[in-house]
Amino acid sequence: MSLTFSANNLAPILVTGSHRSGTTWVGKMLAADADTAYISEPLNVLHRPGVYRAPVEYWYTYITDENGAQYLPAFNELLNFQYHTAREVLSLRSFKDFLRMGRDFHTFFVGSMQGQRVLIKDPFAVFSTPWFEKQLHCRVVITVRHPGGFVSSLKRLGWNFDFANFLNQPLFMRDHLEGDRAAMESMPKEDIVGQAALLWKIIYRFVHATRSSHPQFHIARHEDLSLDPIGGYQTLYKSLGLDFTERVKDIIQNSSSSENPAKLAKNKTHSVKLDSRANLDNWKNILSPEEITRVRKITEGISESFYFEEDWK
Repeated sequence: MSLTFSANNLAPILVTGSHRSGTTWVGKMLAADADTAYISEPLNVLHRPGVYRAPVEYWYTYITDENGAQYLPAFNELLNFQYHTAREVLSLRSFKDFLRMGRDFHTFFVGSMQGQRVLIKDPFAVFSTPWFEKQLHCRVVITVRHPGGFVSSLKRLGWNFDFANFLNQPLFMRDHLEGDRAAMESMPKEDIVGQAALLWKIIYRFVHATRSSHPQFHIARHEDLSLDPIGGYQTLYKSLGLDFTERVKDIIQNSSSSENPAKLAKNKTHSVKLDSRANLDNWKNILSPEEITRVRKITEGISESFYFEEDWK
């Protein structure tokens, strides 16, 4: 099945990176362009079937030309704003699900009627970025967050990561992860800090490897955008062909204002209203000195590709 772009004939945008790396913030700030439709996490294993009809078995599914046929038709439908109402209705289990259906249906309807450009925010697509570019012609933006910031976020939220999601993907293991098998298999299930550090290393080793083969990918450090939101997003807008209006500027300023909280409440993990500067050093208070040393050791060899010595102080 061939891809048909929406009416404005602009390539879709994929915003990805690790989860808890600012993909939601970046995605929503880029989607502040009124001609852009924001679609969230089709590769989340808990995704809504109205948005994306194909089943997703693993967190961080690895999609290549070898297995892409099972995902491509559903993504083509998504990019053409084909909402699967019947599938969604059959999946409803709560009033919250019903409200989500209304939101998603509205996004797809308006996107179709106005010929909007699709923006997919999905951290779980990070290992599939070459496929997204080749098969779906996506412009790719990859967010990076300091290892300390990423690990501390998962520690604070109590979010484990089960490496069975990687170990049970034969193509992924064959192509990229066989050398990590022992480390993943021996990682204790209760060791959130160790899991998060190893996950960061695996993700950003892959991202770093794509830099030479896909120099057109946009790598955006969360810290750089936090320190200079207006300048950082203005650069991204220009490179992606988005319209950086006064309305967009106001939305970005409002999302990163010093009047916003310096830390998000645990029940507001997807909020984009945060004091972006004050949030930068929170990890130094959440992780112990021993944990910081451990994170540095586990991510050593990859973290230096994105962060300098002073970024750890």
